[in-house]
Amino acid sequence: TGGKRVPHRARRCGARRNVAGVREAVMQRHVLSVLVENEPGVLSRVVGLFSGRGFNIHSLNVAPSLEEGVSHMTITTDSDSLILEQIMKQLHKIVSVIKVVDFADIPAVTREMMFVKVQAEGTARGEILRTVEIFRCKVVDVSHNEMTIEATGDQEKLDAILGLLQRFGIKEVARTGAVAMRRSKKTD
Repeated sequence: TGGKRVPHRARRCGARRNVAGVREAVMQRHVLSVLVENEPGVLSRVVGLFSGRGFNIHSLNVAPSLEEGVSHMTITTDSDSLILEQIMKQLHKIVSVIKVVDFADIPAVTREMMFVKVQAEGTARGEILRTVEIFRCKVVDVSHNEMTIEATGDQEKLDAILGLLQRFGIKEVARTGAVAMRRSKKTD
């Protein structure tokens, strides 16, 4: 093929070679599902693994699971797959961690919820309502000069909604962060 062969480990870890042949990390969005025993300090230990390696957590969502005493964390981060692999191994060493799954290569449903408070006066109200309808959002609060909109979807959808509402004057945004679940297997 004429190009340099990239070692198997480098390919698997999301690495690539630049024009000088030097290995570069490829940043990728990862959504992790982490089941933990619901006990004091487990959140700080999990978050500490990321901060200790200089990685930012894009979003973090924690809630009780079906099993009593167990919580479900959904962590979204952008990282090199090699570093993430190390973090996942360290997560498994925390006694309170029951299970860790990276949804990067697994079919999953990922959603986020967002509230957007937008300036809504005069003719802008009708345009805002049309945008709400197109994106299947809900108006959850209204005043004389503002509307609060609830939107649910993936990150791209929520970013698109914000982009369209920007011209009206966004006053406040609150986002939940991602939640994810493995897709069910389809049968023929």
